[in-house]
Amino acid sequence: MKIRKGDDVLVLAGKFRGERAEVIEAMPSRHKVILDGLNVSKRATKQTGATMQAGIIDKFMPLHVSNVALWCPGHKGPAKIGFGEVDGTKVRVCRKCGETL
Repeated sequence: MKIRKGDDVLVLAGKFRGERAEVIEAMPSRHKVILDGLNVSKRATKQTGATMQAGIIDKFMPLHVSNVALWCPGHKGPAKIGFGEVDGTKVRVCRKCGETL
């Protein structure tokens, strides 16, 4: 999976198409990402001891990684990601403008 925690992404498909957000959590084994402020659902919870408050809480739901694209600040658009080598280290590169991501 080429998208990591902390990346700025653009949503390509679904309810939030066209929105930009930051990746809070990446789940490579499930091919999903959780985005900051998008795809939030309400969840009713019971109180479990003294640690968790009862009531309605906001829960961030994951999106499939195929529905998001990494945002390239070089050409200010969604980027297809390639890999290159800079100073002997493997880096992610935008295939359109060649900028290191």
